[in-house]
Amino acid sequence: MQHRLSRQHVVDMCRTMLARGYLKATEGNVSVRVPGHRLYAVTPSNYDYDRMRVEDICLVDFDGKHVPDGSGADLKPSIECGMHANIYRERPDVNAIVHTHQPYASALAFLRKPIPALTDEQVRFLGREVAIIDYAPSGTGFLARNVQKKVASGDNAFIIANHGVVAVGTDPDRAVFNMALLEKVSIAYLLALTSETGKVYTIPTAIREIAFGKLRADEKRIAAQITEAVEPLRVPADEDLPSADATATAQTAAATRTDAEAGATDARAAAEVEAPGAESARLGYAISEYPDVDDVMRRLKALTAQPLRGLRHDAMLDVLNYFETKCRASKEITDRAKLRIPGGVQHNLAFNYPFPLAIEKADGAYLVDRDGNTYIDFLQAGGPTILGSNYGPVNERVAEVVRASGPVTGLFHEYELKLAEIIHRYMPHVEMYRSLGSGTEAVMAAVRGARAFTGKKMVIKVGGAYHGWSDTMVYGLRVPGTYRMNAKGIPFGATSRTREAFPHDLGQLKRKLVENRLRGGTAAVVVEPVGPESGTRPAPRDFNAGVRELCDEFGALLVFDEVVTGFRLGLGGAAGYFGVTPDLTVLGKAVSGGYPMAGGVGGRSDVMAVFGSGLDGKSGAHIQVGGTLSANPLSCAAGYFAIEEMARTNAPVIAGRAGDRLTRGLQRLIDTYGLPYVAYNQGSIVHLECSGVMLLDMRNPVKLLRENKARKRLMEQMGAAYTAHGIVTLAGSRMYTSMADTDEVIDDALARFDRVFAQVEGV
Repeated sequence: MQHRLSRQHVVDMCRTMLARGYLKATEGNVSVRVPGHRLYAVTPSNYDYDRMRVEDICLVDFDGKHVPDGSGADLKPSIECGMHANIYRERPDVNAIVHTHQPYASALAFLRKPIPALTDEQVRFLGREVAIIDYAPSGTGFLARNVQKKVASGDNAFIIANHGVVAVGTDPDRAVFNMALLEKVSIAYLLALTSETGKVYTIPTAIREIAFGKLRADEKRIAAQITEAVEPLRVPADEDLPSADATATAQTAAATRTDAEAGATDARAAAEVEAPGAESARLGYAISEYPDVDDVMRRLKALTAQPLRGLRHDAMLDVLNYFETKCRASKEITDRAKLRIPGGVQHNLAFNYPFPLAIEKADGAYLVDRDGNTYIDFLQAGGPTILGSNYGPVNERVAEVVRASGPVTGLFHEYELKLAEIIHRYMPHVEMYRSLGSGTEAVMAAVRGARAFTGKKMVIKVGGAYHGWSDTMVYGLRVPGTYRMNAKGIPFGATSRTREAFPHDLGQLKRKLVENRLRGGTAAVVVEPVGPESGTRPAPRDFNAGVRELCDEFGALLVFDEVVTGFRLGLGGAAGYFGVTPDLTVLGKAVSGGYPMAGGVGGRSDVMAVFGSGLDGKSGAHIQVGGTLSANPLSCAAGYFAIEEMARTNAPVIAGRAGDRLTRGLQRLIDTYGLPYVAYNQGSIVHLECSGVMLLDMRNPVKLLRENKARKRLMEQMGAAYTAHGIVTLAGSRMYTSMADTDEVIDDALARFDRVFAQVEGV
């Protein structure tokens, strides 16, 4: 059955009004707008409300025409469906309509007396007055047009001469409330008229206008959610979602055939002699279909143009109550932590609204907090655990290495070499690799190395991108065009040779390169290949190729920051997926399989020569990089074993299909509930934007300053709501899927998202 939720709203409204005595037998009619469609659900003609079922509710378009959907009931809609259609066309803020013949308001219909502004509550919800709509026969176009003329005033309740009443609302509950308020006001007005004719006093005009101004502000806010929205992606209810299980089964079958044909040892040996990059190409990539960037950006722009859509107040109170009652142990320990840890938490990615969660256990697709609550883990430590959290086969092999050598020796260990070799095997453009402590350190090293190799000093990044917290790169951070606004504690000299180009604007990037040529030239252009903040502003498919051409033209090195995309998009990384070869590649997170000291930089041999260390590094031609714990046996072995396991299981592709399933399911829910939210993915990197705060920028500074805090707060609140329903995300707007996310896990998550979306204001 199509649009069950809207039909259910109609039935629920009828039940409520029937119980309160506002509806009788078959009189009157009720309707609810179908979100995201030019349709509404309406009661059938001449049908007893007490017997009404969801499948009995009719669908009608905004021209007043019945739209049968094969639900089986085959009933005709109310004869007043033209009137309902006219109201929905005229008033985009109206999402529900009630037409009744309730006794006291109907008495005024026979007197043809409008109700003046008796109380500020009346004006706040019903309008300046309850006007009389001119008489016309029931079910006629004349009546529909008469009603349409009156509702244009912005009022929410009307008396139809010699007929009944119409009340409208921004949602079903508000429509019923307005109808009940109208009856209450009608009783009071009739009593006043009968006791003191001609001596009924109204509220002062100034108070009336203030109350009406608040009503109109609410209506404009709700109307903007309709008029400034774009049509949701249509996902049929019976569409089969992409399957990670099917991909995993196919991979297992393929591996079994290979082992049977050649033997496991021979197969592994054959793979190792393949040309570098051939195996990663054969295994494929996590992105099954690259997102339509123009369409995604259009939807994101529409999202930021609309008023915020968060949880209803009562639902948000339930969310906060969950943390207060179910997460007491987390609250106790994080309150203690505030005495010794700035802010009470160490991790920038940690969930911290209304307070951080303390996690005791991680296993595959799940986290368990200190109170014993279990969550589906779509944070996955910020992205490194593509195999799933706490992956046993890697842990066991790492433990053997640690038992033999300890976690660090300070001297060379074979797994330093094995890690560099396996990276080259899958990413042939990484001819040499230098392990470092983190993605931040690796970016610092890449910038320093590029300057040393080219002899140029200027560096260009894409505005809004995150490349760690080094002095040079905390520039245009997260919000394009903000330059040094986040550079507290960083001297001006540290960023004096950093520039930013607006995301995906190749023309502006070229202009920056031309300007820098006058300043001695550009050493490097640093990009996140899927777009800033892991694709929060997704890069067009051909963007990286365009950057490559500009770097070649101006003699700059192209640096891919693949801290997130390295191995997550596939064993060939973003470079392999896009077919663009960078000069330097920054790796992190997955390069140590989720273990610490996860960072490094690799690339062309001639460029990497400047990173020489040991005896070779004593020459003055080499730059200073290092770290006592860099390239330790524990981290290098973990990285080697994790990459080996990712290749054996094809984890990136399986995780990508899980991301496809999650995204498509979210798009279906967004369509069902008519929300302005935007869901899209680049394989196992899944974006769910509810506020669009990350899409604000300095091209519209007034909007940024006015809305940044409110949109950020909404993102935090939605993140809290997801967590209270058992889903951990990254800041309520991004999710990373892993090989552990089976179809069952994803479907469970979608059911939880369904419960959250059902509590959004106006649903």
